[in-house]
Amino acid sequence: MRITFIGGGNMATAMIGGMVARGFAGNEIHVIEPDAAKRVQLNADFGVSVSAPDEALPASDAVVFAIKPQQFRAVAASIAPQLGDALVVSIAAGIRCDAIGRWLGGTERIIRVMPNTPALVQAGIAGAYAAPATGEADRTLATRILESTGEIVWVDDESDLDGVTAISGSGPAYVFYFIESLQAAARAQGFDTETARRLAYQTFAGAVKLAQQSDDDAATLRQKVTSKGGTTERAINALENSQVRSTIIAAASAAAARSKELGDELGRDAD
Repeated sequence: MRITFIGGGNMATAMIGGMVARGFAGNEIHVIEPDAAKRVQLNADFGVSVSAPDEALPASDAVVFAIKPQQFRAVAASIAPQLGDALVVSIAAGIRCDAIGRWLGGTERIIRVMPNTPALVQAGIAGAYAAPATGEADRTLATRILESTGEIVWVDDESDLDGVTAISGSGPAYVFYFIESLQAAARAQGFDTETARRLAYQTFAGAVKLAQQSDDDAATLRQKVTSKGGTTERAINALENSQVRSTIIAAASAAAARSKELGDELGRDAD
């Protein structure tokens, strides 16, 4: 077994660390990375083999493209002649399977993934789509790789990844925005910065933990906190009057639309 990563950035490093922690041997993982210092660090931290981009691609069961979307076409041109029968796993945002296949010389065994930044602390959730030519063994291998940084949701239609991008891919920014706002609200109530931070962060973390461990859905949990005529009801009414719910839905729709646009733009063959 050998999994080769093209790129050793933060997301790839998180995946590699998670894979090693979950039982992959260091000698089962290879990383192609242009930065010499990063190569040394990856080898020291995880015992993986490393090489520069101008060196030959080792024979691999899967090749994970963990690079910026704008780099994909050029990198694919250098990798295609060496790819062999490896499964292709792409975490490059926006690049669709048809473009990946063209740029890699017609390969069809492709799994496209949309991870999110909590993967950096092994708390992510990734959406994944498997092209029709992939088999059950391909999905199983991809699942082993992707579960190294959190949960995985498989979608049946590649276009559903635009929705995954809108909800979980961009979603951490929405959460940070809400935490930031709650912290600002605490400051407005007269709390110092550190106390405001603690109140906002732990309130959010505790609420998520309660929701995850409860049999109730989020709406029911909210109703249980919202006593009639109480402080929470007043706050929720203010949020509803400001159309916060519909604004969040509209924001996610805007993100999904932009994800589709980027896919159209990034997948063009013309420069």
